Amino acid sequence: MQGKPYIYFCIFAHFYLNRFDTYNLPQIHMSLKDKLDLQRLPRHIAIIMDGNGRWAKERGQDRLFGHHEGVESVRNITEACAELGIEYLTLYAFSTENWDRPVYEVNGIMELLVNTIRNEVATLSKNNIRLHVIGDMNMLPGQCKTEMEEAMALTSQNTGLNLVMALSYSARWEIVNAAKNIAQDVKDGKLEPEAVTPEMWQKYLCTTTQPDPELMIRTSGECRISNFLLYQLAYAELYFTDTRWPDFRKEHLYEAILNYQTRERRFGKTSDQIQQNEEIIS
Repeated sequence: MQGKPYIYFCIFAHFYLNRFDTYNLPQIHMSLKDKLDLQRLPRHIAIIMDGNGRWAKERGQDRLFGHHEGVESVRNITEACAELGIEYLTLYAFSTENWDRPVYEVNGIMELLVNTIRNEVATLSKNNIRLHVIGDMNMLPGQCKTEMEEAMALTSQNTGLNLVMALSYSARWEIVNAAKNIAQDVKDGKLEPEAVTPEMWQKYLCTTTQPDPELMIRTSGECRISNFLLYQLAYAELYFTDTRWPDFRKEHLYEAILNYQTRERRFGKTSDQIQQNEEIIS
């Protein structure tokens, strides 16, 4: 008789566990965020927000519809980075090459940019987020440039996440611009040619106050960096996902960071050297 309760319990448990599985009732699971090693987060994440136009086309919509929907992804990922304590998030919003797109699309993007910044600046301040812009701002329409400058001024004292918008930006433009300024300083006697080092060169870049990105993410399945932060991405880990930007959410970001945390960053050294350094530190 003593064995019967155990048998009844097993039958009961088997029946209800199968019911849970059959009806797909909510089960306890670990979020990707919970799997992150918070001690090994990248300080700086850079993202090429690609796929807005294709996302819209797949839904029978105009390209601008995709850009509008992509704004929600910007909000979502900015919030995620702030929650994790990421120091810098750089978003490739508009390249110098994008000026060659159809006029209606360029004008629509500029209008969207103005409205988004105007509507979001209070939220940025509330969440202690500081806004930066890198790129040739002189190419931006007057109203757009004014809105960006005012937003940067209003958030300049914030000490949380640094949100960097790459607008009218290209890495080749940035590198050429740095070379011109260095040459001018050498010509004016302010700088000796021998003093031009990688560290010195970095001071002439748009990102002079920012650490290099450790992780670069590109959405929508394209596997190239499209003239984005060429100097700064020298040792960044690159992550490509098929997810279109309007569909990119926090879980996708966590997945990218988890992938980053599985990689061994050697900076030209061997695996043995890296392991020896870690043993010395520990």
